[in-house]
Amino acid sequence: MRIAILADALDNQRAGVHSYTRMLIESLLSFESRHEYIIVRQKESDDYPTAETLVVPRGKARPGQASYRLFIELPGKLSALKPDLVIETAHFGPWNLPASVKRVTVIHDLSAIRYPQYHRWHGSILQRLFLKGILKRSDLILANSRFTAEDIARWEPGFAAKTTAIHPGRDPFYEPVPRESIPSRFKIEAPFFLYAGTLEPRKGLLTLLEAYTQYCQSGHPGRQLVLAGQMGWKTGALRRALQSHPQANEIRLTGYVPKNVLRQLYTHCEAFIYPSEFEGFGLPIVEAMSCGAPVIAARNSSLTEAGGDAARYFRTGDARALAEEMTRVAGHPEIRHAMQKASMAHAATFSRENFARKLSEALEKTAVKKDAR
Repeated sequence: MRIAILADALDNQRAGVHSYTRMLIESLLSFESRHEYIIVRQKESDDYPTAETLVVPRGKARPGQASYRLFIELPGKLSALKPDLVIETAHFGPWNLPASVKRVTVIHDLSAIRYPQYHRWHGSILQRLFLKGILKRSDLILANSRFTAEDIARWEPGFAAKTTAIHPGRDPFYEPVPRESIPSRFKIEAPFFLYAGTLEPRKGLLTLLEAYTQYCQSGHPGRQLVLAGQMGWKTGALRRALQSHPQANEIRLTGYVPKNVLRQLYTHCEAFIYPSEFEGFGLPIVEAMSCGAPVIAARNSSLTEAGGDAARYFRTGDARALAEEMTRVAGHPEIRHAMQKASMAHAATFSRENFARKLSEALEKTAVKKDAR
């Protein structure tokens, strides 16, 4: 079977969908040799020499160029390679393929549908206008968690029968490492709590900042708060909270950090804190646990799937409860050490080989289904 993977996310972003797309490709290429793979990208690359690569450049930014590429140029060039099945890794597609080609759409979450106020207006509107039509035409909807699969079914019950949930496999790069020199520009000098991910409203960072205030003011100074990730959208309230924070001098904003630095941060943080209000899966939790980090997360959506029994949880938006968990983990070495051990064991259950096997089985079943579009 010839399988094409639409991998624009490898070339136009560095956040969650990028990591998922890379994980999907590397898992299939490493553990599934029965099929041929075509990687569709915006830029030339030799990342995957065992797969065929189709480069469809984004081109100059002029009116209509992106739509022409997405709806006409890319489907035309891809169809000429005669794939049996095409995987869109980022919600929006695939588009305009021959009826003989099976379509697979990956859904990471429905946050743009459920919480449009947390997204840029155009992204939310596009999903509200087009996503049901995309999924109606899809032969397989791939969800990254049981929660996301159930959320899709709640949103549109008719999609449940063709939705499959497969947890992502963990990146083997993330493992405990000796403490080396974290770049001095970050000014990380003391024990620290860590958040990693895009800084945007849905991530619950205002709750984290308030919890950090309570933690410090209750007699627990000496620990920094590190926010590792790029500023996203609608960050006005977050920027104001950072500027006026009573412990502003102890908060470190790193911006984007490369994987080798992020691995050090995960390994040596007092605790990794993930206060997000809604997630399709929560891959940073698994990354942090792979490095042995104790994890504290909000109890909602899919986060209990990602963290399992190894994480500690607090009620979403409850800064006092989060501050109490921070105190419990950082203030009791025996609790922290037990959580580190549990984190490693839990993270090991997210196998890339298992992901590749389950995905390949789902793709093969999809390929032989009678076309009912």
